[in-house]
Amino acid sequence: MRSLHFFFLIIFSTTAFAQKYITADSKEWLDIQALDSTIVIDIRYATTNNFMKEKVYDCDRCYLRAEVAKAIVKIHQELQKQGLGLKMFDCYRPRPYQWRLWNKVPNPNYVADPRKGSMHNRGSAVDLTIVDVKGKELDMGTEYDYFGKEGHHDYTNLPKEVLKNRALLKKTMGDFGFQWIRTEWWHYSYKPKSYPLSEVLWTCN
Repeated sequence: MRSLHFFFLIIFSTTAFAQKYITADSKEWLDIQALDSTIVIDIRYATTNNFMKEKVYDCDRCYLRAEVAKAIVKIHQELQKQGLGLKMFDCYRPRPYQWRLWNKVPNPNYVADPRKGSMHNRGSAVDLTIVDVKGKELDMGTEYDYFGKEGHHDYTNLPKEVLKNRALLKKTMGDFGFQWIRTEWWHYSYKPKSYPLSEVLWTCN
């Protein structure tokens, strides 16, 4: 009887911790480009073009919780009325990848501690900017993931055009339920609904 109990314990252990992946028929997670291919995707952590100069992600997919993804598409469509659009730098970040970031930069001033997690790990945060009809980024004053004071929302010693562009991004995101944070002009979190931390991985093929 004891050996049978041990057998079931092994089965439970191996299945309970089996890695899960987002599938093509998922209703909980949506791929932004599958919803609207005109949204520009530039997932920086899938390249070496980031503040660490290292590739962290295995692929450049932009998945979000379904409601969040649909809100992003609406924002993009609203900007298209002005000859503009969105460019995505980061979307859902599985918590195993948060650990990768943390292991490289274990500093909570720059990277969220994966034990607490972030809104990215919930699939409800985005890093993004605005581009013109040719895909050129509007001037936001700094590069993405710039951690100096010039990247803060409350830093106003910037050209009027930069302040105008940041204000446009903030207002448009806010109109569709996204909240900004003080220290990063590019980061927004979806507020109408909360989601749990997630370990599920992207599908890269």
